[in-house]
Amino acid sequence: MAEKRKLFEEVATDQRPQIETGAIDRTRRGARGAIRIWLGILFVLVVLMIAVGGLTRLTDSGLSITEWKPLTGALPPMSDADWQEEFAKYQQIPEFQVQNAWMELADFKSIYWWEWGHRQLGRVIGLVWALGFVGFIVARKVPQGWSRRLLLVGALGGLQGAIGWWMVSSGLEGTMLDVASYRLAVHLGLAFVILGFLAWYMMLLGREERDLMQARRSKDAKLFSLATGWLHFTMLQVLLGALVAGIDAGRSYTDWPTMGGGFLPPDPFMLTPLWHNFFENPGLVQFMHRMSGYLLFAFGIMIFVKSRRAANRTTAGAFMVAFIALAGQVVLGVYTVISAAQTHVALTHQLLAVATFVLILRARFHAAYPVPQSIRGTR
Repeated sequence: MAEKRKLFEEVATDQRPQIETGAIDRTRRGARGAIRIWLGILFVLVVLMIAVGGLTRLTDSGLSITEWKPLTGALPPMSDADWQEEFAKYQQIPEFQVQNAWMELADFKSIYWWEWGHRQLGRVIGLVWALGFVGFIVARKVPQGWSRRLLLVGALGGLQGAIGWWMVSSGLEGTMLDVASYRLAVHLGLAFVILGFLAWYMMLLGREERDLMQARRSKDAKLFSLATGWLHFTMLQVLLGALVAGIDAGRSYTDWPTMGGGFLPPDPFMLTPLWHNFFENPGLVQFMHRMSGYLLFAFGIMIFVKSRRAANRTTAGAFMVAFIALAGQVVLGVYTVISAAQTHVALTHQLLAVATFVLILRARFHAAYPVPQSIRGTR
């Protein structure tokens, strides 16, 4: 006969282990901090790449290397004979024959080093990505769900190298004295896309998974949507800026707010067929960049006003910082025009565009994942 149990007797002495708070982060987090630092290094290198690329364009150095050798091209000319061989290749392209026939070997070297440095920096970025990615994979330190994201960064970097050569090749034949402006726009646009992914991933890795899951419930959907549109509009302005740089349109009209004394530049549709004007007519290309800038600034004002009513103060602050950067970029853009796009001014304008783009992306992140705050609005 079964023995009767006492009223308060425990049915079993063994108990189920309790799940500790934060266990989800320990099982999934991997080396989040180390990966974030690695992505930060790549971020800085890509910004530097954009700056060197801008200087390469401003110094008309982009066509000085007429071949694409991803591996063997890492070594520069090592002897006088090597230099003469490289110079001879450059002398065969239209840019030298029509525009730079006055150049001697010493002049050629000055532009060669800019383009070589630009390509070499691209190789360094690829190497830093490969070493980091393989290292984290082998050590099994990649957080769950992050392998494809990190692989995407490397794939975009490889695509960028191919697009870079596609861009350069456009200026080596025919009557082209520079690279095709639309190819330059694609090249610069992809650089911004890569930079955007790096920045977004760094922001995600800066907070624990449980914090992001909780913050997502407080997402400001309206501001997130506006920030997404703001980001895309800013990208359009970057692409138009690349078209301006590609044909030196920034130096065509240096008066402001007019262009050649009027609202529209003289002969805005002088090229045939008509669509060529939107890519190759310096006056019309600069006009489009100006008008797009004004509209972007007006759109930014509207978003800034709406963001001031955000319940989360950190989110509102992120939008304010992004708007300040945009306002500074507009002022600097005007100065770039009236200074005839001097090298240091144009380069600063390009780098501030990078900062503005990233800060708008940061505002979008804060709208998607608001930082927790107290009822009084403090963290």
